[in-house]
Amino acid sequence: MQSAISRPILRLTNPTLIRSLSVTPRIMGSGDIGSTGFIPEKDSFARREAAHEGMYIRQIEMEKLERLKQKVKEQRKHMDELDKHIDEYTKSQGGEQN
Repeated sequence: MQSAISRPILRLTNPTLIRSLSVTPRIMGSGDIGSTGFIPEKDSFARREAAHEGMYIRQIEMEKLERLKQKVKEQRKHMDELDKHIDEYTKSQGGEQN
């Protein structure tokens, strides 16, 4: 019984018992949806989803552009009013006598 206690239970130096615990991750490319193999339905779903996302982004950008155009239009109107006041002021000062 004494020889069983002094004998190691598991020998870690045995190459068959040592396993590598590292696993390489699966690298997905652009447009991959995570399935293995080619499934046309999922591929078309990914394309459709990308198209909807693109349309949404385009709509948001168009709304921003319209707001900017409106601001420019308001600023242009304000600048025209200022030009009109400057013209009236210079005429009253005698800068232009017509």
